[in-house]
Amino acid sequence: MVAALVDVPVKARPRLHRAWFVAAVAFVTIIGAAGFASLPGLLIDPLHEEFHWSRGAIGFAVSINLALYGLTAPFAAALMDRFGIRSVVACALTVIAVGAGLTVFMTESWQLILYWGVLVGLGSGSMALAFAATVTNRWFVKRRGLVTGILTAGSASGQLVFLPLLSWIVENHGWRPATVTVALSAVTVVPFVWLLLRDHPADLGLNPYGVDGALQPKPAPQRGAARRTVGALVSAARTGPFWLLAGTFAICGASTNGLVKTHFVPAAHDHGMPITAAASLLAVIGLFDVVGTIASGWFTDRFDTRRLLAVYYGLRGISLMFLPMLLSDSVQPPMIFFIIFYGLDWVATVPPTIALCREHYGEDGAIVFGWVLASHQVGAAVVAFLGGLARDAFGSYDVIWYASGALCAAAALMALVIRHRPVAEQTLVA
Repeated sequence: MVAALVDVPVKARPRLHRAWFVAAVAFVTIIGAAGFASLPGLLIDPLHEEFHWSRGAIGFAVSINLALYGLTAPFAAALMDRFGIRSVVACALTVIAVGAGLTVFMTESWQLILYWGVLVGLGSGSMALAFAATVTNRWFVKRRGLVTGILTAGSASGQLVFLPLLSWIVENHGWRPATVTVALSAVTVVPFVWLLLRDHPADLGLNPYGVDGALQPKPAPQRGAARRTVGALVSAARTGPFWLLAGTFAICGASTNGLVKTHFVPAAHDHGMPITAAASLLAVIGLFDVVGTIASGWFTDRFDTRRLLAVYYGLRGISLMFLPMLLSDSVQPPMIFFIIFYGLDWVATVPPTIALCREHYGEDGAIVFGWVLASHQVGAAVVAFLGGLARDAFGSYDVIWYASGALCAAAALMALVIRHRPVAEQTLVA
């Protein structure tokens, strides 16, 4: 339901709209919080060697983290509507810092599940892509696809910043100093968020970017966050596009966070590649992901989102099929080509997926995207766990690479089946 316009004078629009400043703050915040997402793949071998825990057990803790990351996201989007972006994000960063810090003292695998799986999972879920979707929906009407791509790329930029550093710390000083680094980075971002982030354009007497005329008032806080979140799910679950988006995004999570982010470093290490070199390759994926995701946002503003998704998933599946043949004890040109190719595609799926959620579900689009993101993380959790089991059972990750490639082909076909909502219906939903 569109909020009624009130005849209140709007402040003179500055040359650069404040929305771009808020987007920049959100981008830097996501970068600062990205260290926790960079670490799990670096912990598998050190924890296995020190505590003799199976890779399956460690993968299970990572899977809990990934699942809670996704399942928390839709509730976080509703909580941001109720309590504001700043409060939710500041609390989330604090929980991440506590969970990461406590892992330093663990001696049993259940503690890894509790500290890293549960606490960091809950905190990171509140800092998930629903945060980017909420900022974009509140502050932008024009250039939403581009801004979504930029904010999504923030996590990849954080990966680029943290992965080489964390891998060097793990290799030279052990895994404990690396987890402390993650905890400190999360704590450092909290005052930055509280002082500089703003919840809504009306707080500054502005309209969202792309809206002229009378001031649009700030919507009243929406109570019953849990009820609204579940209600959005129940309503969306009655529609076909929701299940197609959830299915494709589950495969997206399985083939990125669950597979490559969690298992690429130990898989490369199995072939004799040093951990630092493998982690640096993963960081380079983050570099090209920035380019690919921003470009995807630009494409989303201009092209058919369903066809974009089909192309992204199809190319990803092909690249995964070739990966087992490229792994070796050193970095060769074909591997560099894979890293660039895969990096451009890493989360290019996010801007068109958010756009389709907004198109079909209007004001609840960010919350529905939170549920779609939950499927992304459940898919990631399943493959993070199965990848560890496969390595224990078969002595390699090859079967997981091939299976994920086949799933990406299925996702490409599913994307093409999603129907577009007619423009008249989109207006009614909004």
